[in-house]
Amino acid sequence: MAILSFPLQAEELGANPASDAVARSIVEKADKVRFPAEGFQVDVVINSYRADKEIDFHKYRVLSKGNENTVVMVTEPASERGQIILMKGRDLWVFMPEVSQPVRISLAQRLTGQVANGDLARANFSGDYNPKVVGTEKIGNETYQVLELVAVDRSVTYQRVMYWVNEKSGWPLKAEFYSLSNRLLKKCSYENFQTLAGRVRPTRLVMEDALKAGEKSVLEYSEMRLRELPDKIFTKEYLKKLD
Repeated sequence: MAILSFPLQAEELGANPASDAVARSIVEKADKVRFPAEGFQVDVVINSYRADKEIDFHKYRVLSKGNENTVVMVTEPASERGQIILMKGRDLWVFMPEVSQPVRISLAQRLTGQVANGDLARANFSGDYNPKVVGTEKIGNETYQVLELVAVDRSVTYQRVMYWVNEKSGWPLKAEFYSLSNRLLKKCSYENFQTLAGRVRPTRLVMEDALKAGEKSVLEYSEMRLRELPDKIFTKEYLKKLD
């Protein structure tokens, strides 16, 4: 049974530097639970389903350094191997072996199933959203801080996010993603917490389409390790050298 306590709505909170700082610290802490702040490598398998039937399978290797530099390489299916996404800040390009020049794409554009490019390439929230704590919610025996995250600009993957973070552990529980017109697009749950790269993290994300019942994508993270990643890796010129 969920007990909600929202003493103030986001629009009523107004500009309060102290509360903004608290909200930002909660989001930053949850970001570090999900992914290392330093350079790392991780493998991600994404299975997409419609009415409980698997309709798509992809596997990626992600190299990331902070929240500004990411390379996403397709490793399966074999027909798409060699495709690489490069993120620099909020700019994204996709390199395809059959195309001579990288092509600009957006964070919000669909990658596969219910997963947008930004869900994989720029997955941390603290750099892209202005957060506010709008209340707390009791779920089971745990209390969660409920945050509203508003995009810093229109280039961000989602325009608004509602985010539930455990008050004690700082672990994320779930998120809801909204469009510019305030339509609920997707729901995400963070599951199967296990030790990856020296810290307990969610190793499974379930992203459900809020508009089409029964459509979802399950992201499984594995083989995460810290890695020194020189800046030259995150350049368009270097993409062809990546393997």
